[in-house]
Amino acid sequence: MTQRVKRELKRSLKTIHLWGIAVGLVISGEYFGWSYGWSSAGTLGFLVTSLVIAAMYTTFIFSYTELTTSIPHAGGPFAYAHRAFGPNGGFIAGIATLIEFVFAPPAIALAIGAYLNVQFPALNPKHVAVAAYAIFMTLNLIGVSIAATFELVVTLLAIFELLVFMGVVAPGFSMANFVAHGWAGQDGFTPAAIGGMFAAVPFAIWFFLAIEGAAMAAEEAEDPRRTIPKAYIAGILTLVALAIGVMVAAGGVGDWRKISNINDPLPQAMKVVVGENSGWLHMLVWIGLFGLIASFHGIIMGYSRQVYALARAGYLPHALAAVNRRFQTPHWAILAGGAVGIAAIFSDEAVSYNNSSLTASILTMSVFGAIVMYIASMAALFKLRRSEPQLERPYRVPFYPLFPALALLLALVALAAMIYYNAVLFVAFAAMVGVGYVYFRLTQAARDGAPVDEMLHRGARVVE
Repeated sequence: MTQRVKRELKRSLKTIHLWGIAVGLVISGEYFGWSYGWSSAGTLGFLVTSLVIAAMYTTFIFSYTELTTSIPHAGGPFAYAHRAFGPNGGFIAGIATLIEFVFAPPAIALAIGAYLNVQFPALNPKHVAVAAYAIFMTLNLIGVSIAATFELVVTLLAIFELLVFMGVVAPGFSMANFVAHGWAGQDGFTPAAIGGMFAAVPFAIWFFLAIEGAAMAAEEAEDPRRTIPKAYIAGILTLVALAIGVMVAAGGVGDWRKISNINDPLPQAMKVVVGENSGWLHMLVWIGLFGLIASFHGIIMGYSRQVYALARAGYLPHALAAVNRRFQTPHWAILAGGAVGIAAIFSDEAVSYNNSSLTASILTMSVFGAIVMYIASMAALFKLRRSEPQLERPYRVPFYPLFPALALLLALVALAAMIYYNAVLFVAFAAMVGVGYVYFRLTQAARDGAPVDEMLHRGARVVE
């Protein structure tokens, strides 16, 4: 008898919870990572890049919501691409999502280390990063995950702190500071500024990376076809406003070049205005950690679900789909993703190159996975519109086909720019995909024996 996938997840998440998850997964991107884009593009060049990427994400989220509500599957992009293009499409989207979610946590962990180093200079940021992995993998292993309500609380705290940051540094803001050397290190626009803006693409993407991870909660949402669109749209608008506000505020309080290659740009920018011993600075560091922790723990949960789902479907070794008998958690999936992340933290020579920051290199690897997944998702949307016109679509992307076409076009341009400016990292990314594909081709029997998930197959009726 054919074994089928059962859907027994409790539907308890409301719109506000899904909004908290969507913003919480991303909120760490407002605290660090983006400032590396100033190194190549300057403040003005990076502002242009960020606005273009914001347009990409806005059109993407409107389009992605159609997929999420039509196929409310915990596998997210893997499910959409599999239904549209079959197992090969599912593999591409699945491994791209996996790379995105496995390489994002080490970058965030290093930022946690950098933030604590502000308070305790004797601490080694890498050691703190490993400790963060140990703590939050353990919490996931024993079943103590961040509840939706707690995720919402820490997300609200993180947003509040970003607003406090903007308010505290506002008296020290000077437009002259922000525009100085604003075009790739020059005071005026030059052709070189164009190259700098393209080189800064991955750091603009970091502002919004992982918002799509809220789709993994689709099977746990109350009325996902109504709540998810509201949560996603409110989430992307929240993040766009915060990204522009934080970037402009930080760039106008002094010489922005001094905070363009560090993991804690906001505390360092605030120091210029309030000094090193101000209570505002200490509050920023401590409350700011909530934003980093919300993203870090949330993405660990995300990668463990991806590893587990892909292993259950036969795309990864079946052992990674094992569930701990005592705690009912995918322990090997959690540990495997953590092992890769910790290895990345200590892979200075292998991961970073051309004098780039280790964090910047890990971040870029994660973005490669995200961009490929975005392209696969938009392609799946177009394909499903043609191949399954009868598929129930409670939410339809507005201005079709303009919005998904614009998202797809900008994602392709972003991928081309990233390959050009990060060739070594792209080779590493392609090698991981290649190794995965060899394994995929050699393990057909594992997929044949996996439980049948009807939601992945064309023409199947989607049942909530």
